[in-house]
Amino acid sequence: MIRSGLFLAALLLALPAPQAVRAQNLDLNQGGPVEITANDGIEWRQQEQVVIARGQARAVRDGVTVDADRLIARYRPRGGVAATPQPGDSPLSGGEIWRLEAEGRVRVTSATERAEGERAVYDMDQAVMVLSGRGLSLTTPDQTITARDSLEYWPQRRMAVARGSAVVVSSDGRRIAADTLVAYFLDAPAEGAPAATPAPARPAAPPVAGLPAADESSRIERVEAYGNVEIRSAEEVVRGERGMYSPQTGLARLVGGVRITRGENQLNGQEAIVNLRTGVSRLISAPGTRVQGLVMPGQQQPGEATVPPAQRPAPRTPAPPPARRPSASP
Repeated sequence: MIRSGLFLAALLLALPAPQAVRAQNLDLNQGGPVEITANDGIEWRQQEQVVIARGQARAVRDGVTVDADRLIARYRPRGGVAATPQPGDSPLSGGEIWRLEAEGRVRVTSATERAEGERAVYDMDQAVMVLSGRGLSLTTPDQTITARDSLEYWPQRRMAVARGSAVVVSSDGRRIAADTLVAYFLDAPAEGAPAATPAPARPAAPPVAGLPAADESSRIERVEAYGNVEIRSAEEVVRGERGMYSPQTGLARLVGGVRITRGENQLNGQEAIVNLRTGVSRLISAPGTRVQGLVMPGQQQPGEATVPPAQRPAPRTPAPPPARRPSASP
């Protein structure tokens, strides 16, 4: 065992060889070696194949930084072949990190994204980061996702899963809440690929404070919501069992036990289209069902303006949410 007595200790560790995919935001699977620094020293437990950094610990790889009170890097022989440790060796000598754990005031940042929580586990084999504890959030230049139970980030799948009182809030104040939210990010153009035809101009929302403007790989393409879905605007609340939201169009589609409430007025149905830009909601009657409503005299009625069919989200019901991942404990 080697224990550093330096006030500031630094150690370079190898990670698994990068896969043949382009780099992603908050993706620790891409780039060269990871550099670990700590104020209270770095401990290398050779028999356990563990490196522990304490006191304002930091791990950096290819523009992604992990800050925490304590970092635990679990490594293994590269290629599965263990070599006999020699004097002066380090974990870099024939080893690679397969799991990185961060504990206490965790903050993971890149140029365009930021994730926070009390604990984080990054599994290099599955390329997934799971955050847990209080204060869970994932912030991009356009949206902030929060959760109570866990927050999974799959950079190579371009997906994030928020579980437990999950909420996504855009930089211009649009808000969607549900038991589980699944956000899908736009893919960045492949290196050397021809530029896509520019999309029609749309009103730009101010970026989230502290982050630069988003590139395409940081923009959310769609959000799927499951369980107790709720969309709030200044004048009304729309609830349903499942839903899908497109930040690009500002339209949301809710299905299953839909209720639109404005003041004491309420409309009930099985499907609704909500325009978060205009605040207009519209119930859609399904075959064999009727739209019901309770309208109180003197109360403003929920908006009933039509939504042009060309602007409606794709007519598909969201699939069940991804299965909960096993416990992040080793």
